[in-house]
Amino acid sequence: MYRFSNTVIGFLNLFTLLASIPIIGGGLWLARSSATCETFLQTPLLVIGFVILIISLAGFIGACFHVAWALWFYLFVMLLLIGALLGLTMFGFVVTGGGGGAELAGRVYREYRLERYSAWLRNWEARNWEAIRSCVVGSKACEKIKYWTPYDYLQRDMTPIQSGCCKPPTSCDYGATVMAQDPDCYRWNAPNLLCYECDSCKAGVLESVRNDWHKLSVLNIVMLVLLIGIYSIGCCAFRNTKRADTDYPHGENYMTKVRPRWDFHWWRWWHDRRHQIY
Repeated sequence: MYRFSNTVIGFLNLFTLLASIPIIGGGLWLARSSATCETFLQTPLLVIGFVILIISLAGFIGACFHVAWALWFYLFVMLLLIGALLGLTMFGFVVTGGGGGAELAGRVYREYRLERYSAWLRNWEARNWEAIRSCVVGSKACEKIKYWTPYDYLQRDMTPIQSGCCKPPTSCDYGATVMAQDPDCYRWNAPNLLCYECDSCKAGVLESVRNDWHKLSVLNIVMLVLLIGIYSIGCCAFRNTKRADTDYPHGENYMTKVRPRWDFHWWRWWHDRRHQIY
């Protein structure tokens, strides 16, 4: 049973090794596309795919062929991966705090304010807004509500991007002579340009990012638990690989050192012969 951990690690890494192939293929396929939204995922997919490929290959070789240095490398990278995933999860909870939409009387959808989001998220969006804006326009989110009637706006819900980018703020009153209105009311540029330069649009994008990041954080927690379990099994496999391959229980190694594998059979023959003589 003390070899069971090597078998488990070998099978787990074989599956992850095979799983890395479609991930790398997806990243290479995205590299051929000129769509801005898709190129955002290209580099992360390729990095994740190659990291999984290298780790899985090292773990598979180390566990199945008893290569101690490969298992050592596997455990070292796994420890770094666990630490990075833990840090990313904590960072995600910090930067995605706050946000959320404001409820409107008589409306199902919500509206979003840019100042309610963390400074880090706002700065990140400001640096990448041109690419993000192209992505939002290319998604054609506003096409889905283009032919809504006033009754639809009262009864139907919207996504954060639709609420922020596809209409002016509900508080806007274009028949009023008083100028003290939301600045986004004056950034609304007719149905063909919509409100893609509005702060409400930027806030809607951040709300979508926030929701996705929260889902990713839950997945990260599940992955952390799984990786810690695999790391524990890997430590057992590493100990088995370092142990002298004599079939003796742990702690009863009759050899003074871990001998090279080429003289294993010779040593076993000598050991059995000695017991026969005595």
